[in-house]
Amino acid sequence: MMAIIYNTSSTLNGFIADKENSLQWLFDVPGSDGASEDFGVFLSKVGTIVMGSTTYEWLLKDLDFISDPQKWTDVYGDRPTWVFSSRDLEIPEGKPVKVMNRDVAKVLPAILEENPENTDIWIVGGGDLAGQFFDAGALDRIILTMAPVFLDEGQPAMPCRIESDRLRTVNVREVGQFAEITLDAR
Repeated sequence: MMAIIYNTSSTLNGFIADKENSLQWLFDVPGSDGASEDFGVFLSKVGTIVMGSTTYEWLLKDLDFISDPQKWTDVYGDRPTWVFSSRDLEIPEGKPVKVMNRDVAKVLPAILEENPENTDIWIVGGGDLAGQFFDAGALDRIILTMAPVFLDEGQPAMPCRIESDRLRTVNVREVGQFAEITLDAR
């Protein structure tokens, strides 16, 4: 059964990016190979990718997707990707990326229609976009993989208030140096 999943990594104090919107702190964690292998299993079940503009722009810049579009394919394959932004953004040449300047609730029917059958939809980030999916009643699961890192400031994993009656812990496990918690959203 298809699920809309916010799968992200965070620091122990809940930041998914530093104050410059960088994820370098995550890539600097030694021994993350186990987490990468598990992520490959997750990604194999994903049919559609959704992300906010800050996440997308960081990926374009840091992974150099514009000058080398093949890198996009190496990471995300040919999955349809929806980017939510109020600005016009560059798209790697020939890649299935759509930039939307609309509310999640209004775009969601098109995302669901385009999603390949029996595959999940992955909300890459950021937290604000995941919160919009939650508010629209469209977030099914949160997978939060916490790294042994604390940052003094940055972008929060979920910049909205969600009480425990709306979340249910379904799994907690160790993945290398990371702790992964899976929550069902209601």
